Amino acid sequence: MSGLMKKLFPKASAAGMSIVLPEGQDPRVMQAAKMIAESKLAQVKVLASPEEAAKSMQGLSFAGLDIEIIDYLNSNNFELLAQTLYERRKSKGLTEEQAREMCKNRLYFGNLMLNRDMVGGLVAGAVASTPDMLRSAFHCIGTAKGIRIGSSCFVMDLARPTESGDETLIFADSGVNPNPSAEELVDIALSTIHTHRALMDSQPKLAFLSYSTKGSAKGELVDKMSQAAEMTAERIAELGLDALVDGELQVDAALVPGIAASKAAGSPLQGAANILIFPDLNCGNICYKIVERLAGADAYGPILQGLAKPVNDLSRGCTAEDIVGVTAITICQALVS
Repeated sequence: MSGLMKKLFPKASAAGMSIVLPEGQDPRVMQAAKMIAESKLAQVKVLASPEEAAKSMQGLSFAGLDIEIIDYLNSNNFELLAQTLYERRKSKGLTEEQAREMCKNRLYFGNLMLNRDMVGGLVAGAVASTPDMLRSAFHCIGTAKGIRIGSSCFVMDLARPTESGDETLIFADSGVNPNPSAEELVDIALSTIHTHRALMDSQPKLAFLSYSTKGSAKGELVDKMSQAAEMTAERIAELGLDALVDGELQVDAALVPGIAASKAAGSPLQGAANILIFPDLNCGNICYKIVERLAGADAYGPILQGLAKPVNDLSRGCTAEDIVGVTAITICQALVS
């Protein structure tokens, strides 16, 4: 178990929460359900038809474990959840028949369970794509108060600490928004502060990254990151959040105190950033994979942010252990929702 998980598991286990895993047709999900229940991390509800469950369990026994397999297409709650979706989306032109049809999609069914507080969080994406995950979450759950866009982050459990002693960094946005504006970066930053607060015991310290540090280079991208940092600082002050922010910064000035002292003297971060805000999805996605593959970090995510309730995505190459880890993160997010 990684260092991050050793910190999160006790908090998540103490919550006594239930989690829905919609993709019960996948053997990895069934293995993860067993691991979650055996470790008493959460009560587990898995969506699967009897035929799917028989195939994906591959001889696993759930006897004595707090796991419920729900045949969602024949569930007693199907009509309730379909009506919930209709009421949410009828102003957008959705008909009752369309709502019933959408509810046959396991992602929609699971998200509607979350909407109705039948579970505390949802974890999927072993089979479904990120766009499908986001679409179902937006339709069934919506964004958090004051946040206009959903986003994502990767929680990077480092193989060795940064020079400032951080063992975990958060990279955002690394999975959802291709080219966010300065205003959208503010929403991404505020959502990432919320994620940090759910997972870490330290003060959030955000660096808006660029190829420039404090005007050392000029360009549209530099201006975007500088403006986003300034607007985020204003929002942090308005909301009374305990967080530090600076930008635009090159990554060495954000993470190395000695370099920060020469490149960004007077920066409130002092080279000790623990949240890195990337200019676009291209940068964020490339960087998290480099740190994971070449520096040996454990990457958890994409963790979805900015939603009214905790829904989390998985890489389609995930392992059962990855699903368990993201479940622990999801529970911790629910505790501060």
